[in-house]
Amino acid sequence: MADHHTQDEAPIRFETHPSRYRHWKLDFPAVYGGRVARLAMDVQEDGGLRPGYPLKLNSYDLGVDIELSDAIQRLRFEHPDVRALVVTSAKDRIFCSGANIYMLGSSSHPFKVNFCKYTNETRLYLEELSELSGIPVLCAVNGTASGGGYELALACDEILLQDDGSTAVSLPEAPLLAVLPGTGGLTRVTDKRKVRRDLADVFSTLAEGVRGRRAVEWRLVDESASRSKFEAAVKARVEKMVERSPRAASGAGMELPPVTVSRNGDVSAYKHVLLQVDRGRRVAELTMRGPEGDPRGELDAGHWSVAAWRELDDALLDLRFNHPTIGLVVLHTVGDLEAVRRFDRHLVERAVTDWLAREVLLLQKRVLKRLDLTARSLFALVEPGSCFAGSMLEIALAADRVFMIDAADTNVALSVVNFGAFPMSNGLTRLESRFLYDPSIVTRLKDEAGPLDAGAALKAGLVTFTPDEMDWDDEVRVAIEERTSLSPDAMTGMEANLRFAGPETMETKIFGRLSAWQNWIFQRPNAVGEAGALTMYGQPGRPVFDYRRT
Repeated sequence: MADHHTQDEAPIRFETHPSRYRHWKLDFPAVYGGRVARLAMDVQEDGGLRPGYPLKLNSYDLGVDIELSDAIQRLRFEHPDVRALVVTSAKDRIFCSGANIYMLGSSSHPFKVNFCKYTNETRLYLEELSELSGIPVLCAVNGTASGGGYELALACDEILLQDDGSTAVSLPEAPLLAVLPGTGGLTRVTDKRKVRRDLADVFSTLAEGVRGRRAVEWRLVDESASRSKFEAAVKARVEKMVERSPRAASGAGMELPPVTVSRNGDVSAYKHVLLQVDRGRRVAELTMRGPEGDPRGELDAGHWSVAAWRELDDALLDLRFNHPTIGLVVLHTVGDLEAVRRFDRHLVERAVTDWLAREVLLLQKRVLKRLDLTARSLFALVEPGSCFAGSMLEIALAADRVFMIDAADTNVALSVVNFGAFPMSNGLTRLESRFLYDPSIVTRLKDEAGPLDAGAALKAGLVTFTPDEMDWDDEVRVAIEERTSLSPDAMTGMEANLRFAGPETMETKIFGRLSAWQNWIFQRPNAVGEAGALTMYGQPGRPVFDYRRT
């Protein structure tokens, strides 16, 4: 199998704009008075992100999903009048045939896993668009929806299926490809649509899928309508969505300009974020600069609360797709603790009445979730000049370990956002996840906002280790060297399970089920190959690892 999408190929970039979309048509039908957006899938066969596979039958690759993610983001910020979204197809008798199989077959294992992770995040963004931004989504399935195509429909609030004798919904991965639906299909069928287990079993092994009335009876769709009545049925459902939309946005939206970055080799310099990659050590240094000035200025795309977090999101995606051998990300911050807390406090207070401020908080929440889902070890270093406070403390709380130097002028601090603004995939805050054994600690921390020096932070449970100035360099160096020497497969599995303590949700089922990770790990040469760790255990010599991370 060809090993495409490796570090030696042209890097993947995630910046786009509706004027450059090749695969989606975003419009606002006049019949709804600008209150409804329509995203029509019209994948161009010759428009693959990489050469070598035609995107037939509205099948998609990463490039198609990059456009979809961008469109969802812009609906949130740039179109305050929108109260509902229709997702449909611009092609006749085909909605979407799912992920392009030839693309998957020619891709490396790391790329396939990261591709599925990105599509999962994008589907979750659709669901959040409805739940928290007040824009419900109707999927108008006007042609066959199979595999990832039906998974896209499942991420919408309601599914209307065209009943024309041939249009069906299906999850054919198991019978045809000997794999599982990679974008949450099985989980959403049972947990979201609450399809009976026996019917879900039949459906998931039925390559041809289910059509019409049976699809409704099995709860796979909400309604089916004949071809002649389909548009009327779409209109009726959309109008009801508009009526019940709680969105209270008004005024001008926030235009999202391109995220600008200067790249020089393995150094990417944004205005607020710096990413430095050391391929030899398999380590990346990610530094985020805190805010300056008065947070009460105009809340536009240049405001730190927006710009810095969009930059961080871009850097995380760059790491995920373009640097597969990086095993550890060292997290730094630079700035003023109190400035971060002022910006946090202002944003939360403004969000009470300002829809844009609420969207900015949701943006920050999504970026932090992307950090949680980064299949890299994460170490946070709290040093003199750091500003791990409030929203930026969440970056440290997302890390697997937090090292804080015991030195003067080195502190951490909490703010209002640490107590509910940024829930993880498990539905808990990072503090609640950290202190599962005693939830009262979180309550007490509200009265200990800080600033906290190393001793106080260690006592409060906010950091892992607090070396003094004499031992700092050696302890950090040894910790980094030890971490990067371990099997990346084992670390990915371990981290994915430890990061989401507490209750299981639909999101944690999709991203972090132990059995799925373990099955993958046990098939990898890093564990069971000729020079894998399990094979070499108790033998002379050391295991040889494939250091690509996924």
